Amino acid sequence: RRGDRYKEMEVLSATPGALVVLVYDHLLTSLLRARAAIVAGDAGSRVEEMGRARDAVGELLATLDLERGGAVAGQLGGLYTFFLRELTFVSGEATVGRIDRVVAMVRDLRDAFEGIQRGVVR
Repeated sequence: RRGDRYKEMEVLSATPGALVVLVYDHLLTSLLRARAAIVAGDAGSRVEEMGRARDAVGELLATLDLERGGAVAGQLGGLYTFFLRELTFVSGEATVGRIDRVVAMVRDLRDAFEGIQRGVVR
């Protein structure tokens, strides 16, 4: 499919920082889909999207360079671990408030990384 090829080219040509933003975008999409599934009472979709969200957080954890990133990387690692705990909880017990809190935090991080990529520090 044309859209899949475009996405593949975007990923293959992206800088490491841009890839992090793409993972955040994927994470947000999965979280918002999971939230919609919670509201709709669709447990199957909720579990599927929460699995995708956990995979994205796992990818973010895997990209951390604790040696070069120092304290910031350590703090991000702590946040990502918190996200995993929250997502595990929401997977078993559908709670809109908890997922909304994670969405807000992920959005803030995503926007910060995007700003860094564009050279705009907030």
